[in-house]
Amino acid sequence: MTDRRVMATDEMMSFETTLRTDVGCVRTLNEDSVMAAPTSGLWVVADGMGGHTAGDFASQTICNALETVGLPTGAMDLRARFMARLTAANSTIQAKAEELGTGTIGSTIVALLIQQDHFACIWSGDSRIYRMRGDQLTRITRDHTEVQALLDTGAITVEQAEDWPRKNVITRAIGVTELPECDMVEGALLDGDVFLLCSDGLTEYFEDAELADVLYSGLTGSLEPLCEQLISMALLRGGKDNVSVVMVRCHKTGFPALAVESDYPEFRGEL
Repeated sequence: MTDRRVMATDEMMSFETTLRTDVGCVRTLNEDSVMAAPTSGLWVVADGMGGHTAGDFASQTICNALETVGLPTGAMDLRARFMARLTAANSTIQAKAEELGTGTIGSTIVALLIQQDHFACIWSGDSRIYRMRGDQLTRITRDHTEVQALLDTGAITVEQAEDWPRKNVITRAIGVTELPECDMVEGALLDGDVFLLCSDGLTEYFEDAELADVLYSGLTGSLEPLCEQLISMALLRGGKDNVSVVMVRCHKTGFPALAVESDYPEFRGEL
């Protein structure tokens, strides 16, 4: 092993965070869980699989495990800590399913990981992460759903997808396979970037274009009323599922250069 002396950037990030989860207008149990650990550089939304026993147990298990991630030394360390805890949660969920003997237990997950001036988004399932940069909204995640797979192969059109009878069938989730199956996108972080993490209880009621308009018009002030607005709009439009939102705004703040003894691998790509 080779040690390298690395000079950390003299521009670090501070974060404005707000989060909320709501049971919705139809269900009596909230199977969504949310967490924010800005000092660790980690934010999460987990959505217990609807229609399965103990979906709330699955999502809570994931967030409880990830709350112990601690203080990483850099991006690689954070990712390793994250995946180790997610893998442990995956095993706990599978053990619970075996104990109950009533079928599969699972949960989607979307997670935002930030170290220095880079971010990574890791997800499994159909909860989403968006990034608002200036007036441009980018959907970073790609749904792990049956309908998205059909769209990707050209088997159905976008119009057909809107009314597809198995529209909400997911193809990945934590707790349903021996090891977690996740995708990841990473890139450079800019001052003022805003990230929205949400369950499908929100995106069920928003096209991306409308979501961009709501976010852009509401980003002049605090994130808290904007978060409340998004939840309220989903509830007014039916709220048939649990609705969860985590919002993060990134600010660059100047700090003196800091010498540290560690390896800091560069992120592989830019979004």
